[in-house]
Amino acid sequence: AEMLDRGVLLGLGTDGMSSDMFLESKFAHMIAKHENKDPRKGFAEACKMLLENNYKILSNLFGWNLGEIKEGLPADIIICDYKAPTPISADNFSGHFLYGLTAGHVVTTVVNGKVLMKNRKLIGIDEEKVNAKSRELAAKLWKRL
Repeated sequence: AEMLDRGVLLGLGTDGMSSDMFLESKFAHMIAKHENKDPRKGFAEACKMLLENNYKILSNLFGWNLGEIKEGLPADIIICDYKAPTPISADNFSGHFLYGLTAGHVVTTVVNGKVLMKNRKLIGIDEEKVNAKSRELAAKLWKRL
């Protein structure tokens, strides 16, 4: 929170162990509350890092024009099947994002205009084959360790 307050462009990511950014944003929120011993901390900051700052960091780093959905621009989009228990508005979106949405709500993923997952089915990828190869390589790696 202090870094954000000082104007540092701070984003949110993972170390590769997890790719669940919904969960990572929840962790960022909870850690900030704990570390600051203040239940008001972390809520706005977690959403800002993920939903506002990440695309700005990538835009600066790679010279891409990100942050809007427009023909000719790179865009990654997810579609979620989320049946909210309360109405969603601009004022409470962050609460729904942090507390309601999970990776399990994602039904469709589009990366740079290409549909990679539709209705929870990967497009053009044999999941069983990939998983089998992953288990094989993981077993070899563990033997080396």
